[in-house]
Amino acid sequence: MSEIIDPPAQAGAPIQRLKPNAVGLVGVLFMAVATAAPITAMVGNVPIAVGFGNGAYAPAGYFVATIVLTLFAIGYAAMSKHITATGAFYGYISHGLGRVVGLGAGFLTALAYMVFEASLIGIFSFFGNDLFKSFFNIDVPWILFAVVMLAVNAVLTYFDINLAAKVLGVFLITEIIMLAMMALSVVFTGGGPQGWSLGSLNPLNGLQSLSGEVAGVDGSMITVAGSAGVGLFFAFWSWVGFESSAMYGEESRNPKKIIPIAVICSVVGIGAFYVIVSWLAIVGTGPQNAIALAQDSATAGNIFFTPVHEHLGQWAVDMFKILLMTGSFACGMAFHNCAARYLYAIGRENVIPGMRKTIGATHPVHGSPHIAGFVQTGFATVVVMFFDITGRDPYTGLYGLMALLGTTAIMIVQALAAFSVISYFHVQKRHPETANWFTTFLAPLLGGTGMLYVIYLLAKNASFAAGSAASDWIFTCIPYVVGIAGIGGVLWALFLKFRNPQRYSDLGRTVLEEAHER
Repeated sequence: MSEIIDPPAQAGAPIQRLKPNAVGLVGVLFMAVATAAPITAMVGNVPIAVGFGNGAYAPAGYFVATIVLTLFAIGYAAMSKHITATGAFYGYISHGLGRVVGLGAGFLTALAYMVFEASLIGIFSFFGNDLFKSFFNIDVPWILFAVVMLAVNAVLTYFDINLAAKVLGVFLITEIIMLAMMALSVVFTGGGPQGWSLGSLNPLNGLQSLSGEVAGVDGSMITVAGSAGVGLFFAFWSWVGFESSAMYGEESRNPKKIIPIAVICSVVGIGAFYVIVSWLAIVGTGPQNAIALAQDSATAGNIFFTPVHEHLGQWAVDMFKILLMTGSFACGMAFHNCAARYLYAIGRENVIPGMRKTIGATHPVHGSPHIAGFVQTGFATVVVMFFDITGRDPYTGLYGLMALLGTTAIMIVQALAAFSVISYFHVQKRHPETANWFTTFLAPLLGGTGMLYVIYLLAKNASFAAGSAASDWIFTCIPYVVGIAGIGGVLWALFLKFRNPQRYSDLGRTVLEEAHER
């Protein structure tokens, strides 16, 4: 038997829990993988890695990212066997590194997921506008697409989580089928015009920077240069959101079994898929051709569209463009779910008086964090409207800047989560039956160190990742916003520690536990 442990200090105000046993392993996987947005990650990020990172060795960069994230996931999965909480990072870090660091991480994670929805609304609107121009020759203002997505997200996530899982599942399966068809078409037609490029699969090559000369689109020789750090950063960026599987533990069936499986499967599955698809796209186009195409944003997408058009036809190219729109929608809805659950997780512990009865409440019928969901919709609406009113571009502005803000915050939290595993099992010596030199020590140590390296890459290459938006004052403010959120959580926890010890003792302690463990 499982139940929510109500923090004793506030037992008089019972916690309203999310709907139990609402979703199974497949549903959790759909929602976790949807946040990674496979088709958007591939068509959007691979060309940048090819043109300005590690060149034709971009798949090797994805291989490196798969190794590091798998190491991280091993420790993360071990933690999920013993702590099941909607605020996954918040709960894990609170137990592993203490309540003060935990609340800072909780604020950072909430910030990341809240701005990620706004970010994906930006790219969804950009793709929507482009799609209507291409198919119908109609220039629909991007803000109209944004408003529609805001409304649909609010409605779908208001109801049973199974509804959201089913919608995401349809979009996700279609994305995977089309990407797989592209990859298989390259294999069955005997490869590409410049060979199989097997060196693209050697992870050591992922550390090499692009340099040299290639024949340009017009046939002239052009000098190319890049940084392996850029390629690796965009590889890691493609995974953001996979860790969200743990936050569905309280709503899943048999979470102690389902969540560890979902965590490992999502990382390894996404990683293998990314490596193979990116490699075969480059093979199908030709490594040198791919590098040349990637130099111009107007032709970069042809790394994927060229083999698709040659082997499958124009209908498949059109389908890819549609799926870029639906895929970004699915990703945005998944992040809306994440943001709502983090707001709910912090709110139900009454971190600020009154939160438990508002954003910490659940719907009496659907068991969804409906108030937290509407708060998230309100926040995303304000962000989107600000970017529209100030005349900023939905792609380089809203999508790019908010993605950078969210990625900065979530990478810091992931590193903290990795080290919290080591502390929980080996410093505090909790659950010695699970503690292991590799799974709960070496793997999270290597994974956490890898995350710190990614944070370094992000700081070093942030201006490049922002593109033309690097001159925007919002870009300049990103590190300050992240610092205020994280330090604000830490300071509030310290305030509670000295002024309200009872409320402080509850931080990060609302978890789903097995009765015999109590």
